[in-house]
Amino acid sequence: MREQEKHISRKQSERQNLRRELQEEQTEDLRLRRAIIGLSLLGMGAMAAVTLFQTGMISHLPDPPLKDFDSDKVNSSDTAYALGVPDGALSLVSLAANIPLAAFGGADRARTQPLIPLAAAAKSTVEAGVAGWYFYQMAAIEKKWCGYCIVGAAANWGIAALSLIEAKKAWKSLKNHS
Repeated sequence: MREQEKHISRKQSERQNLRRELQEEQTEDLRLRRAIIGLSLLGMGAMAAVTLFQTGMISHLPDPPLKDFDSDKVNSSDTAYALGVPDGALSLVSLAANIPLAAFGGADRARTQPLIPLAAAAKSTVEAGVAGWYFYQMAAIEKKWCGYCIVGAAANWGIAALSLIEAKKAWKSLKNHS
């Protein structure tokens, strides 16, 4: 019984340490991870509006008063439904998945759990590429812009850039332990 109590006490201490690190420490990696969470939430806000439109919950997306903006047209395009589900909903889920990835692990996870930042960087880099492809579609195919999509793309590009910084440290750590 004594061994079980030690195990429970150790686990409780680990959780308390993780909570303290995530909430209070100010390391460069944690600041980057917090920025990733913020950008994910910003992108989710934009993609939530797109999802409401693409699923018929609202009938119009307001645009800036500029002639080249038509969010309704962009988000009703064949490209937006090419995967059998509205792309706004997919982007919303993908951006949401960044949050637990950024929150996973302690302040020194690049050294102690290097696969997590490497996985986060791989995921976000692919998504940044997809965002670039959609950005191209707006300009070349639809010939109209969607402000919500621009915000979502910018969020994805920022998330990828920030995640690569920690991934570089994780890669070095992984190589040093090989």
